[in-house]
Amino acid sequence: MTSQARPRLHAPEAQSVAYVELFFDLVFVFAVTQVTALTAQNLTLDGVLRSLVLFWMIWWAWTQFTWTLNPADTTHVVVRVITLAATAAAFVMATTVSQAFLDDAVLFAMPYLVVRILGLALQVLVEMERTDDPRAAGIWRWAGMSAVGLALVLVGALADPSIRPLIWVLAILTDLLATQAASGRTWDIHIGHMAERHALFVIIALGESLIVAGTAVAAHERTPDLAADSALALLIACLLWWTYFGWFKEGLEEQLEDTAPGDVGVRVRDAYSLGHFPMLFGIIGFAVGIEEIVAHPGDPLHSEVLIALGAGVALFVGISAVVYWRISGTILIARLVALLVMGAGLVAVSSLPPAWPLAVIAISLAALILAEARVTARMTSSRRDQQPDSPG
Repeated sequence: MTSQARPRLHAPEAQSVAYVELFFDLVFVFAVTQVTALTAQNLTLDGVLRSLVLFWMIWWAWTQFTWTLNPADTTHVVVRVITLAATAAAFVMATTVSQAFLDDAVLFAMPYLVVRILGLALQVLVEMERTDDPRAAGIWRWAGMSAVGLALVLVGALADPSIRPLIWVLAILTDLLATQAASGRTWDIHIGHMAERHALFVIIALGESLIVAGTAVAAHERTPDLAADSALALLIACLLWWTYFGWFKEGLEEQLEDTAPGDVGVRVRDAYSLGHFPMLFGIIGFAVGIEEIVAHPGDPLHSEVLIALGAGVALFVGISAVVYWRISGTILIARLVALLVMGAGLVAVSSLPPAWPLAVIAISLAALILAEARVTARMTSSRRDQQPDSPG
């Protein structure tokens, strides 16, 4: 009797997003909420930069695991156990976000390191199963450089809080160097799965902004100003959703599908791991602005709140245009024009109650969506006309 072959960690074919991945993603809702709260409490240049560093670390833990699970067989028991263990560690990490820059930062760093180490270990195991890849050793360059970055995270957690941000910036730079060190190998990447995972994170971040707004609304007395501000905040969140899911997600995915195998790793890295980071930090800025507005409905916005609100929307929409240009070479002019108009409008109404800046943002986004809808409709019609008639 022949023995049954041991199931492989590497998936035999492309997979859709699995429930264990969604469970892992949900933990990061809490982590993003914690970063938003930390930013709102320290809405200064120094506070925002610290939040930027912290969110990068959290983002990198998530996106590294996304690369890990992309070619992995998520029905394999080992893959599931490791992912669930990382989920538990990520939950502990999320509960200690507020302590990251305090004396007991090691309470944040240790579960963070567990998430990263589990992801790296599983990634190495999955990639090394690809025996038909003569450059499989390239995974060791990636893992080695990543390990240096993780060591710097631990050093920063043990260092004096005054120099910790600088050490963690070095860890971030090491992460970036790791991506460069691994850029020469041919990665096994399923574009559809990668696009779906990052789209789900966008939904997580947008949902988090609504959670922040909803929590603030629930804690305050209902007034006409609060109702108007909340309705406009909800409208803007929906419009931001539309700028991403109306056509951008599928358009970016289609552009990446045409990438040569040797270039796909770099282009996916640039489009998703690097390009989506400032977009998502923009949503955090938007959420911070909405939280402050709902807490003080009817009062003119402080300059830092207006900047957080406008810059947050600008980052999400503007960087999406940069990402699309990087992958396709096409400049999304409508997005750039809409942001210029929005910026001028925000300056003009900066001294008015919050409903006015919110209305400026909503009108700018709605005009953008309508303009792009006309362009995409013309492109679709042109492609349809260029197709040969089907046989009768």
